[in-house]
Amino acid sequence: MTAPAAPTSLYPLLAFCVSALVVVLTTPVVRSLGLQRGLVDQPGERKVHHRPMVRLGGISIFLGSLAALLLTWWLGGFGVLPSDREYEIWGVTIGGLVFFLIGLADDFFSLSPITRLLAQMTVAAGVWLVGVRIDLLTIPFVGGVYVLPEWLSLPVTVLWLVGMTNAINWIDGLDGLAAGVSGISAVILLIVALAVQQPAAALVAAALAGGCLGFLRYNFNPAKIFMGDGGSYFIGFTLAGVGVIGLVKSLTTFAVLLPYLILAVPMLDMVTVILDRLRSGQSPFKADKRHLHHRLLDAGFSHRRTVVLIYGLTLCAGSWALAFANIPSGYAYAIASTLLVIVLFWRSRQRSRRSLP
Repeated sequence: MTAPAAPTSLYPLLAFCVSALVVVLTTPVVRSLGLQRGLVDQPGERKVHHRPMVRLGGISIFLGSLAALLLTWWLGGFGVLPSDREYEIWGVTIGGLVFFLIGLADDFFSLSPITRLLAQMTVAAGVWLVGVRIDLLTIPFVGGVYVLPEWLSLPVTVLWLVGMTNAINWIDGLDGLAAGVSGISAVILLIVALAVQQPAAALVAAALAGGCLGFLRYNFNPAKIFMGDGGSYFIGFTLAGVGVIGLVKSLTTFAVLLPYLILAVPMLDMVTVILDRLRSGQSPFKADKRHLHHRLLDAGFSHRRTVVLIYGLTLCAGSWALAFANIPSGYAYAIASTLLVIVLFWRSRQRSRRSLP
């Protein structure tokens, strides 16, 4: 027997709140178990923390998102989906589970980069088979939407899903950075998905947003727990998957471009670092301090100001996506967020200069 249906407009809010609540309640339990078992991330040369930290917070984020989706599914929040759309939702949900398990295995056993990459590509190809695929492409400043043949759709989709997964993983270098950037991005995806009438994708985005922002209760500086690779892989894949099934499926130029704009900050950070490493004759997988947050810290920005500034950049990119999606007052939000980033950068720069000897 199913529960009575709730008003459709309440389902995303319900998913957000349930996910956040589950994360807030389960994270202390996960942290306690991690400390008891010694499952911690030790300080190191590339690390900014100075004491062992439990890195299993992704378990709470995954549980929160899953609980929210199962509850809204039981209440009828996903409605009656066409068979192809149902496969897409299951593809993102189950794909997120497998990516989470890959990351969790890396947290426990420190998998090699090649092993991780091959596993991610295999899962991404699997979800492509069930319909989570990029069939449309547009060229910026040229316009027009182009239908991709299957032989090209597969590598493009795998590149996007695996690339965004690792982009979120790579920015997880400061307390609260990956969770905050992902939470902001998920909220923007939620708003745009609703605007282009993709309520199922919006529910997935809402559950993820609640999990990420709820996790900040324990992850913002000074952090008590890290999300680990399990959390960042799950978040990165889910963000990329929602972008595909919620926006890229649309037959409008701007909708096809929106997920790339919303997730521009982690994506550009990853691309810049890879190119910089290759230019230096190093492996693109070699860990170093070339990421945006490392450069801001080196420039004298404090830990918190670095994180807040990158939050601002993410909000700015997302606000421009709202503007291009013709969300009411979208351009006002975009201009306001751009001015906010300028002010944040200027004030942070002034403070960093005063703190220099």
